Amino acid sequence: MKNYLIFVLLMTNLSINAQNGKATTEKTTFSRTTIITQIIDADPSVIWNVLTNSTDYPKWNSTIVSIEGKIQQGEKIKLKSILDPKRTFKLKIKEMITNQKMVWGDAMGKRTYTLKELDSGTLFTMTEKIGGFMFPLFASKIPPFDDVFEQFAQDLKKEVEKNANSK
Repeated sequence: MKNYLIFVLLMTNLSINAQNGKATTEKTTFSRTTIITQIIDADPSVIWNVLTNSTDYPKWNSTIVSIEGKIQQGEKIKLKSILDPKRTFKLKIKEMITNQKMVWGDAMGKRTYTLKELDSGTLFTMTEKIGGFMFPLFASKIPPFDDVFEQFAQDLKKEVEKNANSK
């Protein structure tokens, strides 16, 4: 219970600090968590359709080199990012709640996307936590995610609002 409360406080603090379109990273000895929020002028279902269409990711998302596989519950995808284009991340889609939440990851980390409908638009949040017992041994070799998270959020907003306004 104590660990859960610490986690909730950490996430609340990160959410408050992650201003609209500006990423924030919290580091501990055994983990690193990066979060960004972005208000997008569209219905959650429009954002969801963009986030779950793996075929189009490289077309709208300048942070993704390639993505293979279907973004569906229980499926595995292969992703290459501009952070390390020679490396292929093999990720499992761990959780999907249509138009609300998606989680993918591997043994070292997980990325969570959430959508919350507002009076006008949708609050998009992306959080990635990486770490574990061995994290201190390789933490210095992992580049910061802040710039890439900010670009991802900008690209998503641009793509979604372009599509929403063209209808």
